[in-house]
Amino acid sequence: MSKRTAPLTLQQKYPPSLPCDCDVCRTFCRRPGWWTVGQARDAMDSGLGARMMLEVSPDRTVGVLSPAFSGCEGNFALQEQSHRGCTFLRQGLCELHGTSHMPLECRFCHHSLIGAGKACHADLERDWRTARGQALVNLWLNEYGISARFLAAQAVLVASMRGAAR
Repeated sequence: MSKRTAPLTLQQKYPPSLPCDCDVCRTFCRRPGWWTVGQARDAMDSGLGARMMLEVSPDRTVGVLSPAFSGCEGNFALQEQSHRGCTFLRQGLCELHGTSHMPLECRFCHHSLIGAGKACHADLERDWRTARGQALVNLWLNEYGISARFLAAQAVLVASMRGAAR
């Protein structure tokens, strides 16, 4: 009888790489990497939700929370802002580096692993294509994202209309 082993977690499958500041690795840092669903939840719980953005798949079937492009905090990932880099990249250094909030994809990517990032990215997408992942997206939208801003703007508009009617 063969003994079944549990599948590897994403953290086990994609262990952290050695730190590197070569041109290739620094280029990786400009594009925000993806968290696992659990990491994104922890980041939200630690107050980083306002610095996230929502990336939506081209077929619009899945949303992924990631560190925002600078200028896209609390919004959709906008291609026009992608040149601004990750909101956590300040003066060439990552604010999340060495913390538990560093996205799995950022920890794993390394110049010596060219091509391996595609498998990591695909596995992270599968993690987000779950009920748990999409529930977190909805929670973020209501607390930090577009939905929250829309509701706040709507409340201000209603209040101003009530004031004008008096």
